[in-house]
Amino acid sequence: MEVEDKIYKIVKAIGEKKGKDVAILDLRKISAFCDYFIICTMEIPLHGRAIADEIDFVLSREGVYPLGIEGYEDSEWILLDYGDIVVHIFTESARKLYDLERLWSDAEFVISKLED
Repeated sequence: MEVEDKIYKIVKAIGEKKGKDVAILDLRKISAFCDYFIICTMEIPLHGRAIADEIDFVLSREGVYPLGIEGYEDSEWILLDYGDIVVHIFTESARKLYDLERLWSDAEFVISKLED
């Protein structure tokens, strides 16, 4: 599956589960470990698990499985590593604390237009 297709499916899955404030960072020019970060905000850890589960469900139907999952149980930060894409699902307070958008400010922000 092409990376653009994965991004589309991940962002759509986040939207289906009412994840907020989605940001896509293109890291290809500044990082060797992955191509993109997709960052979103969850309400509470249970909501974050629902978002993570939806992403996993959608991609696993296409034969795409995470290389690793961190923080799934009662965490304020869930990370799904798909190799070329790393998904970060934060509570609002954790997103402000870790501020990945500032930390990776050299990354290019991707504007995503989803059409049904």
